[in-house]
Amino acid sequence: MTTAEKSVAVLGLGSMGTALAAALLAAGHQVTVWNRTPGKDEGLVGRGARRAGSVAEAVTAGEVVIVCILDYADIGPLLEGQGVGRAALQGRVVVNVTNGSPEEARAMAERVTALGAAYLDGGIMAVPEIIARPEAFVLYSGSREAFEAHRELLDTFARSVYLGEDPGLAPLNDLALLSGMYGMFGGFVHAAALVRSAGGPVAEFTTALLLPWLRAMAGGLPAMAAQIDSGDYAVTGSPLAMQVSHDSIGEVSRAQGVSAELFAPLFALMRRRVADGHGSEGFAGVVELVHPR
Repeated sequence: MTTAEKSVAVLGLGSMGTALAAALLAAGHQVTVWNRTPGKDEGLVGRGARRAGSVAEAVTAGEVVIVCILDYADIGPLLEGQGVGRAALQGRVVVNVTNGSPEEARAMAERVTALGAAYLDGGIMAVPEIIARPEAFVLYSGSREAFEAHRELLDTFARSVYLGEDPGLAPLNDLALLSGMYGMFGGFVHAAALVRSAGGPVAEFTTALLLPWLRAMAGGLPAMAAQIDSGDYAVTGSPLAMQVSHDSIGEVSRAQGVSAELFAPLFALMRRRVADGHGSEGFAGVVELVHPR
């Protein structure tokens, strides 16, 4: 074994777990895999992974234990039952990349550390197909010591971003990033529906017009973020009152037979902010309605 090579157990071989295990194998690590449903490990075993017959067997084979399953509720029984528990986990590092909430991450950290292992919670900002590619990154929170000790290993998956000792930080930021993504998707779907309602080609509109426009507008996000941090929403460009003086998007959408339900809640918040006396400020001030200081 080289100094860079490590023994790793991967629990859960869905699409993401399989991608993580494959990346570890490609990087030359010793990988032991376990999955509740038999048969999903055939390709990995063919590439050099070791098949574990039980969770306990997998855990005891790995200095680092990667948990990638569907639900937090299943993690505790996995790590505390089937002959695992403190005897198997003592001195190991559990890296949990299962999607969940900050509260679930904090509770899991307490359970895992009580069993003698260090704990890292992870939020994977990638789809399985881009694991180990430059555009992917993974958020981590929890034990700083464990993160620093195994950062080289974690970088196998994607760029590693450590957020702090609070285990809840990774899932919170994961969900914040996803909310931004779904907001973008919602805007795209509404825009696409408008273009299609007039018989236009959505693909051409997207590449020629929408993407350049969104890239230009994204450049203003850091300034808006600074306003949210400071609480100063003064604007020199387009005040909120001007932006909501007419419901043009809603009216044209309805005229074109397009539902305005994706846009309407945001427009209602903008109007509320104006009605509250903040019409001369910028759009970023809407955050005060979503999360009052």
